[in-house]
Formats: sequence, structure tokens, C-alpha cells
Amino acid sequence: MNRRDAVLALVALGAAPLAAEAQPAGKVPRIGFLGNSTAALEANLVGPFREGLRDLGYVEGRNVLIEYRWAEGKYERFPALIGELVALNVDVIVTAGTPATLAVKKATTSVPIVMVAVGDPIGTGIVPSLSQPGGNITGLTSISPELDGKRLELLREVFPDVSHVAVLWNADSPLQFVGERRTHAAAEVLHIKVLSLGVRNEEGLEKAFAAIARERPGALLVLADRLFLHHRARIMDFATKHRLPGVHAYRELVEAGGLMSFGPNYAEMHRRAAYFVDRILKGAKSADLPVERPATFELVINLKAAKALKLTIPQSVLLRADDVIQ
Repeated sequence: MNRRDAVLALVALGAAPLAAEAQPAGKVPRIGFLGNSTAALEANLVGPFREGLRDLGYVEGRNVLIEYRWAEGKYERFPALIGELVALNVDVIVTAGTPATLAVKKATTSVPIVMVAVGDPIGTGIVPSLSQPGGNITGLTSISPELDGKRLELLREVFPDVSHVAVLWNADSPLQFVGERRTHAAAEVLHIKVLSLGVRNEEGLEKAFAAIARERPGALLVLADRLFLHHRARIMDFATKHRLPGVHAYRELVEAGGLMSFGPNYAEMHRRAAYFVDRILKGAKSADLPVERPATFELVINLKAAKALKLTIPQSVLLRADDVIQ
């Protein structure tokens, strides 16, 4: 996501052809968007979603309305925010990540839900099947268990001497616990010691920082959770200060100063979410729309961070990069 795309998320979209709708004549469909963080911090994700809608003929404020609600990193706010969206009689709610989607699942069984980047929708009970989700929830999953080990392999490829790695994960998420276990298993194969740091909130993040400063691991891995996306600037500022290279789940952490990321393209997943919204607004049922998995993964490298860490990225890794930040 470049600077232009991020700016587009904060301004009104331009003119586009009117979208065909399965709506009563004269009724403007209303979309609820439940954000984990803030409008500014999720602009790089909201922008592609809005562009996806525009490509399908929807013009925000003209033939579609979007009601945004932001949790500001406080997941306990989800029930109240969802209540507001349901009270507004939205036609569909878009959620990002597992916590938000689970909260919506508890709140309503009637409003169609389009989830984005949910790690394991079957294991967490959100849907019984990807091909036949049933119920009122469909969308896109970021499920990719093989990535936990792959990130460690990439780290070893770039930083051959690494022997001790801190792993930051959300202790409130069962899915994150599974990811931490997979990372730990991969580390054992590579003979890398793991400093496991389960975090639940901002206070826990400070305690994790203190543990890292005390134990002095050689690298930091941040698993995929919206809590860390919300606090990415603080996390990467800390990593830079303590000279901690890492291969993270989100490219946004690399854009905030991290060394590398490897995972799904979350911006493109949000763009694709517009397709599901369009289908639902035209009369399709969530239960009949199969959940999609990521087709590709992207490797993002920050050469400025590598220079600051005095690391040379091997040419073999650079050639595999999808995006290089100079």
C-alpha cells in the first residue's frame, strides 16, 4: 500500500456507475464496518475496501452508505459498537480479524457478516466449513499454518547467527496460542531458543518490552493479531532502539520500521471483501458464498532497517521479495 492508496482511504471516492442492487427502489444500502483500531491506523485497509466497492459501481454517500465503528484497540468495546450497527439496520457488517468476527457472531445471527483475515474460522467455531459456511458469516480467511515456521526460516537465512528469538503473541486468543506453539516447534528444529511473550493489552506490552530488555534476545517475531497492528509504531520503535531484526506477519510493521514481513496481502483481502458485500447486497446469502483462502503471500523487505541493523540481505532473498522499501 503506497502513500496515495492510504490517502484515498480518508477522502470521498470519485464518481462511478451506479451498482445494480437487490434492494427496494429508492433504498440506499448501508454497510457496517467494524474496525479494530482507528480510522487513521486502518486507512491502508479501508482504502482498498472502498476502492473495491468503487470498482463494482458503489459510490459512498451516493448509492451506498458506510457506518464506521472503531474499537481503538480495546476489544471490550466490540459489543457496544456492534449494537450501534445493528440498531442502524445495516444490510451487512464487515469485520477484520478473529476477535471482531467472534464478537459479531455472538451478537447477531440475522445480519450478514463479511469477515476479513480470520486466521482459523473453522477451529474458532465461526463457520463449520469453508466451502459451505452456513449461517450468516462468509468472507476471507488468512489461514496459513505453514507461515509460522517459514518466517523463522527466513530470519535464519538473513541472520544466520540468530539463536534466541522473542515471540510476541496475544494471550487472549486461542488461535495465537496455536501459532505460538507452531513457532516454538519450528524454532526447536532450527535450534533457536524462544522467549515467549503473551500479551493481552497495552500494560502487557510494556511488560513484554521489559522482559526483552532483560533477556536480550537476538530477534523479535510479532505474530498476526490486530492488537499488534494497533500498537505497531510503539513495537517497531522499541525493536529499532534495541536493534532487533525480525520477520513479522504484517507488512505494516515493516512500513513502521521493521525488517521483514511474510504473509497474506491484507490490503488485497480487504479489496476482495467488496465482492462479498456486493453479492450480498444483490441478494446472495452468506451461507451460500464459500469462504476464500489467500492465493498468494508477499515478502516485504525494509532495506533502510537492514542498513540500520548492519545486516546484508542475501541476494537470494531480495530476488524473492514482492516489495522492497528503500
